Amino acid sequence: MTVIAQPHGLYFEDLEVGDVIQTDGRTITEADIVLFAGLSGDHYKLHTNEEYAKTTPFGTRIAHGLLVLSIGTGLAMQLGFLNGTVEAFMGLDWQFRRPVFIGDTIHVEAEVAEKKPMKRLGGGLITLKTRILNQKGEVVQRGTWTILVKSRGATSAT
Repeated sequence: MTVIAQPHGLYFEDLEVGDVIQTDGRTITEADIVLFAGLSGDHYKLHTNEEYAKTTPFGTRIAHGLLVLSIGTGLAMQLGFLNGTVEAFMGLDWQFRRPVFIGDTIHVEAEVAEKKPMKRLGGGLITLKTRILNQKGEVVQRGTWTILVKSRGATSAT
């Protein structure tokens, strides 16, 4: 197993089953929730109304699950390991396990779980077993991300 620290533009051939990608942390803010509600149109009270949220089992507002997923993908991309080599995000199988509160700090851990060559597409599919964790080490979301990654010397499929 190789822990990938500061990679840049890894190709399909560079990634091996068992490789692990770990991101830095990022704190979820009230501004994140407000901006995501505006961008997505999801103004559900659990995210945007503190008085309503106090009446729920969470006791306060929580971040949108898709906001946390979006920030998680951004954290992974900031590492640079797919700069110029990712061709497409092909799919995900995802579970939302715990709420994320304003002030929580999340990070991503992803392990290369599977590789499938796709020569006709100029690369291959990489399946990442992915977890988003909070500052307590609790898994808040988990599942798999499947991405199409370019092979060395291949031209872009897009």
